[in-house]
Amino acid sequence: ISELKKMLSDDRAGYEKFYENFGRALKVGVLNQFGEKRESLKELLLFYSSTEKKLVTLREYADRMPESQKYIYYAAGDTLEAIDSLPQTELLKERGTEILYCTDRADEFLADSLRTYDGKEFRSAVDGDLGLEDEPKPQESESDKECLAFIKETLGDRVDEVKASQKLKSHPVCISSEGPLSLEMEKVLGSMPGAEGEMAPKSQKVLELNGEHPVFAKLKALQEAGDKETLGRYADILYNQALLIEGLPIEDPVAYAQAVCELMK
Repeated sequence: ISELKKMLSDDRAGYEKFYENFGRALKVGVLNQFGEKRESLKELLLFYSSTEKKLVTLREYADRMPESQKYIYYAAGDTLEAIDSLPQTELLKERGTEILYCTDRADEFLADSLRTYDGKEFRSAVDGDLGLEDEPKPQESESDKECLAFIKETLGDRVDEVKASQKLKSHPVCISSEGPLSLEMEKVLGSMPGAEGEMAPKSQKVLELNGEHPVFAKLKALQEAGDKETLGRYADILYNQALLIEGLPIEDPVAYAQAVCELMK
């Protein structure tokens, strides 16, 4: 470990090449034995930075954090490009907040194992609550609440909550998670042998809608006009879109394709 720390300090390019090949072994070392070695290994971890556009250490991230920032933010996905385009990251990027991009399947579990760094908790950008106390909450009118309640009723137990989003800016919809099992963990665990169908672990999903987007205005118009059939169809489409954006499978691709085609008539 001391030799690796020396390489990280004296030969950054060489260390990054080493990490490209053996970084996963270090991550497994953090996760192994319930995180017994995490304190000695965490300084050797590298993550891609949304603001620096390169690999950075947790120490480098923490040293750049504004004093007011309460959490170390990260986002996980299959590729850097996919993560960078996630609707859930819009607000953090607008605020200039650095996000650590995680493309390794072990990364989501890594943040859960580390829990904190330099006294700051890790928080996923896909969490339902980003913990931004200075960011104003969406103002919901009675018609907003009625529309959101109907969409929740339509989707049933497919989602745990439907709410007006605090984090969306240009996108109409996204899906986030609550509880200990994240969306990325659901994808990883669901891909393991024997985890198909009812046996697959499920995260607590929250459908977030952008109250300032024209799509939400359309939903409210349908609600006020009493067109519950069309509103229910739109709710299904938006839910499936949110799943696709997140890289999660949709239950009935044929029905989704037909519903989209209906809109195009």
